[in-house]
Amino acid sequence: MESFQDSQLDLITEHLSQITHICNNNGGFPEELRRHLRKASEIVQGMKECPKTENPLDICRSKRSSFKESENSVNQVYKMLTQLTRPREILYLPHQSNENLKTLLAQLKEDGHLVACVSSLEENHPRKESSWGKKLCIKVGKAEDILKKLAASGEQYDMVFIDATEENPINYYNLIMNSNMLKMDGVICVQNVSANETRSQEHINDEMGLRSREMTDVINADTRVKQVALPIEGITVIKRSSVSHLADTLKEIVADDVFRGLNGRCILDRLRLDGKVAYVTGGGQGIGRAFAHALGEAGAKVAIVDMVLEKAAAVANELHLKGIQSVAMTADISKEEDVKRVVDTIVTNWGKIDIACNNAGINMNSPSENTTLEEWDKTFGVNLRGLFMCCQAAGRIMLSQGYGKIINTASMASLIVPHPQKQLAYNTSKAGVVKLTQTLGTEWIDRGVRVNCISPGIVDTPLIHSEALQPLVSRWLADIPAGRLAQVTDLQAAVVYLASEASDYMTGHNLVIEGGQSLW
Repeated sequence: MESFQDSQLDLITEHLSQITHICNNNGGFPEELRRHLRKASEIVQGMKECPKTENPLDICRSKRSSFKESENSVNQVYKMLTQLTRPREILYLPHQSNENLKTLLAQLKEDGHLVACVSSLEENHPRKESSWGKKLCIKVGKAEDILKKLAASGEQYDMVFIDATEENPINYYNLIMNSNMLKMDGVICVQNVSANETRSQEHINDEMGLRSREMTDVINADTRVKQVALPIEGITVIKRSSVSHLADTLKEIVADDVFRGLNGRCILDRLRLDGKVAYVTGGGQGIGRAFAHALGEAGAKVAIVDMVLEKAAAVANELHLKGIQSVAMTADISKEEDVKRVVDTIVTNWGKIDIACNNAGINMNSPSENTTLEEWDKTFGVNLRGLFMCCQAAGRIMLSQGYGKIINTASMASLIVPHPQKQLAYNTSKAGVVKLTQTLGTEWIDRGVRVNCISPGIVDTPLIHSEALQPLVSRWLADIPAGRLAQVTDLQAAVVYLASEASDYMTGHNLVIEGGQSLW
């Protein structure tokens, strides 16, 4: 007769096979996820070849020689989960090895926080290590009492870890769910739960096993959540069910687009750019580099266009390291043939252009009485003529598609005359960018193409820190209510918003991000 463990492992093997098949036949899954799946498959195969026991929970308790391997497996799962979900706030309840806790802390960003509930401090507890800084908060005492205090203060978490074999795991779970301690997109990771399938009472014959069984029954009966069982240490990952499912079960809910999300997508999903194709001119440095990273992180494929191929290639390589599809291209956008080549190449390789980020620009400072026609023509050749050619070439593609987003980089100089620097040609060209954006935005919106622009203030770049410009920086800071220069990261959310479907009703708009400088 097939043992309990055999039947479990067969089911896990089948599920892993199905998941792997889906990943291999659908694009968009990160290579790291595929790697972890392969590793999980190897672990399961190894478990199938080992001597069997009837109760999986007994394996962890009775075979102390394999504890380290088990611990390492859990650490790998925890590491993968935190990398995939990128939590900022973690609540850690299980009384397990400090190695698991250290794994989670290592994955948190510097501004992240982990609250760990422990009954007492051990000598080697991570709290003893000053390297964790403000990321770790230890709460000593009875876990249920700590949870009640956290709930009363309105604390919420992106990720919660519970051990189903500890005392009162059901109380922990109910308190977290009923007190809204789990954020809307948060997850609960429960370790040592019973198998959801092919289990029977005869295999659960001790106190820890009964707790595990009861915890599993509570999760299975909770219609508010959905769950996925992982093939290591009885780990189950739980997430809230979709609002559409909840609306079907609660008749008093007004199930409109506000509740369900437009087309069933919540606001954060509507900001995603998965499957979109974008290009960024001037993408090899500064604002363009920041735009390229932002668009790629939101899910788009990104072509990095720059005068210097080495700079474009360096940014493309950065994106590749983050699992973002990208390509480096060289072009002088003041030349019509270069603009046409870039657009044609992107369409040939990727089939379309959804997002045109026309960011390239130059600034040649000189007093107006000394500005030469050569300086004027060169500035306008890139900042306005070149930008127009990019808009027109990409716009033709988008009009034929019936959809597209064009985002032009203008400047605060389109609204005011920045001082004390002298930059007549630059100021005038950027004012032209705004009017061009407004005109195209009204002409093309009824055919599915939105055209908007971003006007940054003075951006902190390496050039700003040169000795020659330090006196100007002091003058600029006095004119900025925010009291600081802009960082390129201050502009990233704006470009994603304008590139996404969330801004579909916006066109011809000049989005000013300058710390309030244009208000004085």
